[in-house]
Amino acid sequence: MNGCLPDEPTLQRLSSEIEAAPPRPHHSALMANLGGLLPGCEFRFALTRGGWYRPGGIIRPDGERITDDLERWAEAELEACGDDLAECIERHDGEGLLATRHTGRSHYFVGVYGTGAADFVQLEIEELQEVLDRRLVDPANLPVDLAELTDPVQPLSVDAQPVDRPYYRFRRLTDMRQILARQINPGVAQSPLARFMAEWELSQAGARGHFADRWVIGIREHQDRYRNTVLSASPISRYARKLKTFHWQPDARGVALADQLHAFDKVAGYPTAWYFHLVAGGLVPRTIAYAVKADLEQGFSYLSGSGTSLLDRWVVEPYGV
Repeated sequence: MNGCLPDEPTLQRLSSEIEAAPPRPHHSALMANLGGLLPGCEFRFALTRGGWYRPGGIIRPDGERITDDLERWAEAELEACGDDLAECIERHDGEGLLATRHTGRSHYFVGVYGTGAADFVQLEIEELQEVLDRRLVDPANLPVDLAELTDPVQPLSVDAQPVDRPYYRFRRLTDMRQILARQINPGVAQSPLARFMAEWELSQAGARGHFADRWVIGIREHQDRYRNTVLSASPISRYARKLKTFHWQPDARGVALADQLHAFDKVAGYPTAWYFHLVAGGLVPRTIAYAVKADLEQGFSYLSGSGTSLLDRWVVEPYGV
């Protein structure tokens, strides 16, 4: 289809080499591996998102590792104690056991293979590091069940000192055309993401650059109550951090409102950025759209023809993604 998505053996090798590469500034070693394994697609770094973590294991104060999986260990220990949590806690009393966590960042890389907004492959790689998290048991606030032992509401935290070196973990490699195809339901209107990308292609923004120059796609999968896999996908601005500093004046009208739109577009780096951030990300208040529409009805003409068309349709059929 595009030469970027590898066959299964190559994907397995890609995953292995990613996870064997030590994290480096600018991901230099990683990018070199990508070029060798996926020569049909030139990847470039797009975005890093952080601030999340996963449960880790348990170690002793001297650094000896008890387990890599706190939850599995706790379940096994509780079962060995006949489901008596008090006995389980007493068994390890005085050992000073420490729970760890894996702090994480998600790195996004994109490889464009066509002119359409969805004509790109997105590679997601996690960078994790195991650090100290908390005392396994707080003597002053003993857990009452397994959930409080494995994930207490008020943990006895310790300094987040590194336990091991940072490492990469392969997350997913996705063709965005396939994501759009999975969102098609016969007899159902165009999905919000498909509409967003179609509007990009028809706008001045699309004429000035590829969608992947400005956005990545956040992908999540979960199972519904019938155990069917449900996919959700939404645009994430590559420059949201910079744009968060922009302060809107929702009561502005006329020239003052036009100046605000143009200033936002200038900070974003492309025309009609205000509209796309109205639809995705929440950085532009929806009241702005109705204020601009009122201005246009009163004879102001500070939007391009394509920008006016986008706004007119949105006012009639508002949506977010």
